[in-house]
Amino acid sequence: MDVGAGRTSMSAGVREVVRQTFWMTHRRLKALLRQPGVVIITLVQPAIWLFLFGSLFRRIVELPGFGSASYLDYLVPGVVVMNAVSANMWAGMGAIDEIERGTMNRFLITPVHRSAILNASVVEQAVSTAFQSLLIVLLGWVGGASYPGGAPGIAVLVLASVLIGVVFTVLSNVMGLLVRQRESIIGLSIFLLLPLTFLSSAFMAKALMPGWMQGVATANPVSWSLDAARAALAASPQWTTVLSYGGWLLLLAVALMWVSVRSFGRYQKTI
Repeated sequence: MDVGAGRTSMSAGVREVVRQTFWMTHRRLKALLRQPGVVIITLVQPAIWLFLFGSLFRRIVELPGFGSASYLDYLVPGVVVMNAVSANMWAGMGAIDEIERGTMNRFLITPVHRSAILNASVVEQAVSTAFQSLLIVLLGWVGGASYPGGAPGIAVLVLASVLIGVVFTVLSNVMGLLVRQRESIIGLSIFLLLPLTFLSSAFMAKALMPGWMQGVATANPVSWSLDAARAALAASPQWTTVLSYGGWLLLLAVALMWVSVRSFGRYQKTI
């Protein structure tokens, strides 16, 4: 009887966290919709990368072992994931803004569950990332890219971009909560973005990289999202690869979410 009551209480608690996360996310999305230009403006750089690199390196596919007939087809997932990493690295700025305005502390004296506050930031960034990823896919299609994997492959690409985005959203939020300095988040973004992007399979097939770089790319979460997406976008999708790399990405995102909850606890102790 006690076990059943405990399960009922736990289920009710989970439903309450979900409900609070919904309303906290609704609040953040309303603020985002007041400035939709931000979502569009951040796509300018990915669009430039897409068409600049697509034209500049289009003949690289002629190298033996590259494994793709069209560089634009190969490049679209790379730009989608690069954009997800870049955009979500700045998520911690929002946490710092709410701390400085006192909004965060006001939430802490309400009945809102602490995880709902953190979840709202992650869900907001995930929605924005999914929207931007779909626009980049559309831009690639307009430029001549093809997606043999069809709608399921595109869905996996968007999901992979969201998962890698969650990883960097949480990492940035942790920095915002613990360090509370914009300069630290800017420094983290500059330090990580280009190395993680270029030491992955975003722009070059791993088979053509130097040996040491192949090892780094294999262990790079950015490559995990790319490998999952490209496996799903192939004419003959490799779903085992999709599930393998997607599973590792999901585990990493969950682990970092746990770290963010712990970081939030440390933040509470300092106020």
